[in-house]
Amino acid sequence: MTRENLNDLQAFVTVARERSFTRAAAHLGLSRSALSHAMLALEARLGVRLLTRTTRSVSTTEAGARLFNALAPRLEEIDLELSSLTAMRDKPAGTVRITAHDHAITTVLWPRLVPLLRTYPDVRIELSVDYAFTDIAAERFDAGVRVGNRVDKDMIAVRIAQDLRMAVLASPDYMRGRRMPAEPHELTEHRCINLRLPTHGGLYAWDLEKDGQAVKIRVDGQATFNNTFLMLQAALDGVGMAYVPLDLARAHIEHGRLVPVLENWWPAFPGYHLYYADRRQISPALALVIDALRLRDAST
Repeated sequence: MTRENLNDLQAFVTVARERSFTRAAAHLGLSRSALSHAMLALEARLGVRLLTRTTRSVSTTEAGARLFNALAPRLEEIDLELSSLTAMRDKPAGTVRITAHDHAITTVLWPRLVPLLRTYPDVRIELSVDYAFTDIAAERFDAGVRVGNRVDKDMIAVRIAQDLRMAVLASPDYMRGRRMPAEPHELTEHRCINLRLPTHGGLYAWDLEKDGQAVKIRVDGQATFNNTFLMLQAALDGVGMAYVPLDLARAHIEHGRLVPVLENWWPAFPGYHLYYADRRQISPALALVIDALRLRDAST
């Protein structure tokens, strides 16, 4: 069966509703002659007469009435959906899904997105905690967050945070009666709190650096988590040493709840970057999110 041109079907519905080629032609922006020929061609293709023409009016045949009743509500639905899409373009709406590290969500994303949600009630945010380098296209995320700006070539990276410094810390209770490590390899003599990586299921090796010398230390201990905040809590509880972002632990250091370990070996990494697909048009909601998260001044 030949698939009909939607424009011709819309033209038929307009003629049937107006009961006049002249009024329908004016509504559609066509000449009366062009519209009449289009309807004759449609009837010829379908092999059935749809319209009864007189010198004064146009009416539908039985077949025409049946086609009109079937088409008119569906075409109206299409028009409504197209209007809704236009409204979404003009008025930000819809859901933006982002995958990110729990630390990034808590310290960067959520504080900046709360004002956006209050300003734009039709925008929704879905945040998914994940330590893996998620394929946002395959997993249907709108954006993801990584440390640094190293992303796939078909992605755009936008810096959203200052450089991130990691710290090795322990509670005074844990350190009581134990010797403070002087070199990274001495961490293997201590109970440490591990991070389980989701990508391959392995344990994260602690990255340390001093004067351009970088080392990776594989530690051992009684507790393993896949959550930064639980690792920090375990350190506060005296379970062992933890490797966590310094900004999370700074207040605990200042109040004596945690003590620095190997401070001159604490590394810094490029700050969090939001990455998203390189496409010509992005949704207004995602554009708002990108603008809200973008780091304005890296020096502050």
